[in-house]
Amino acid sequence: MIEGKRNIIHQLLEEYDIQSAEDIQDALKDLLGGTIKEMMEAEMDDHLGYEKSERSDNDDYRNGYKRKQVNSRYGSMEIEVPQDRKSTFEPQVVKKRQKDISDIDQKIISMYAKGMTTRQISETIEDIYGFETSESFISDVTDKILPQIEDWQNRPLDEVYPILYIDAIHYSVRDNGVIRKLAAYVILGINTEGKKEVLTISVGDNESAKYWLSVMNELKNRGVKDVLIICADGLTGIKEAIAAAFPKTEYQRCIVHQVRNTLKYVPDKDRKAFATDLKTIYQATDEKKALAALERVTEKWTPKYPNSMKRWKDNWDAISPIFKFSTTVRTVIYTTNAIESLNSTYRKLNRQRSVFPSDTALLKALYLATFEATKKWTSTIRNWAQVYGELSIMYEGRLPE
Repeated sequence: MIEGKRNIIHQLLEEYDIQSAEDIQDALKDLLGGTIKEMMEAEMDDHLGYEKSERSDNDDYRNGYKRKQVNSRYGSMEIEVPQDRKSTFEPQVVKKRQKDISDIDQKIISMYAKGMTTRQISETIEDIYGFETSESFISDVTDKILPQIEDWQNRPLDEVYPILYIDAIHYSVRDNGVIRKLAAYVILGINTEGKKEVLTISVGDNESAKYWLSVMNELKNRGVKDVLIICADGLTGIKEAIAAAFPKTEYQRCIVHQVRNTLKYVPDKDRKAFATDLKTIYQATDEKKALAALERVTEKWTPKYPNSMKRWKDNWDAISPIFKFSTTVRTVIYTTNAIESLNSTYRKLNRQRSVFPSDTALLKALYLATFEATKKWTSTIRNWAQVYGELSIMYEGRLPE
């Protein structure tokens, strides 16, 4: 510790008779108030063109002080703001209508991103800083990110994406006093560099070919010209929309969702054995062997669970594309680690809030959660060079060399 700092600390200890951590907080609050006052006095000198002790011909002059309550990182405090006769003084260190100097906005947004409700944030701020913040104030603060969301949703995208994943998570949202279930549709891309990127998030309750076509056209309007593979669950109308917007794109049913849907109504006593048998289908070395495995599994389990395998046969045209790829490429496509890790972030929002007050509140929470999650996305997909090479051969001329 340098000598100057040591002397300042000794002076503080003597001046404020500091005995505890709370005394330190009170001393810092007092020092902050005094420092702000001195800085505003200097601003007033500059505004009037002369110092407090000097005489002047200026027809504007000091006119006392006005007390003002502000929130700081040390708690709520009162400061004295110098006034001038003409009321033309505009302080910059603490602006006229500014009531917060704690950088609390960023703290509120950070807490909102972690899924905390406005009430929880309000209570936390009061516990830590000792001043109250209304739920409407917190909502106003988080509303400041709405233009950022709009910019993010409209940003230009790459021309080509090797793989896109589309998934949905459902939330309860209050609408005019009625609670509705709304889906948040997330489109996650793997770009040509092998890095994950969230392309868009949309909130709605209307799955249809028309809806999905509008989503696909939005991607095209933002610069996307080609997608090799789109991996999604059986969202209503998605297959038709992909065919209309991106005719050359391969639609691949999500294997993870396919397996989950099959096992949904299978009791625990049979689930492990059934899951092991399903692996013989989607891990088969080629489509011929996969079809043979499908017949065996269907024959074995249909007597006990009559409709369990129906979706495999009905959706085979969207399941089967995966069999033309090597194990390395398949792993990228059907192990949905990329989107599952993102979904776990989104599910935390459901655990924190049973109901969102509006679809705007939901969109804000999703955007902030996405921003937090994607900060860590710096590495490429494992074995991306091999995957890219295989996709370049399989979809000749469609990927940048």
